[in-house]
Amino acid sequence: MQREESPTMTTTLERIAAKARCEPKLRFTSLAHHITKERVWESLSQIATDSAPGVDGQTVPEAKESFEVWIEAMLQSVHRQGYQAPNIRRVYIPKPGSRRNARWACLV
Repeated sequence: MQREESPTMTTTLERIAAKARCEPKLRFTSLAHHITKERVWESLSQIATDSAPGVDGQTVPEAKESFEVWIEAMLQSVHRQGYQAPNIRRVYIPKPGSRRNARWACLV
């Protein structure tokens, strides 16, 4: 009786993670070329549709509907390393009972 072994396949991201674990001092210069339209869609699809809107007010269903509109510009920006995350604004939020009586929150 022959034993059937399931084929072992590792994705590119799994190989990168394994390399990082094996060689902790290794520096990756850029991982931007691994960001693809398919990976962004897969990640977007894993977010719950009833989750809170992003800082731009866009919900997951809205992002999925307009995916074809914004994905190409975003990928081009990431791949040419011109993407810059939006600035954040720190706001001091008072919190009753706290020693400092306030709490920091980051808002865009």
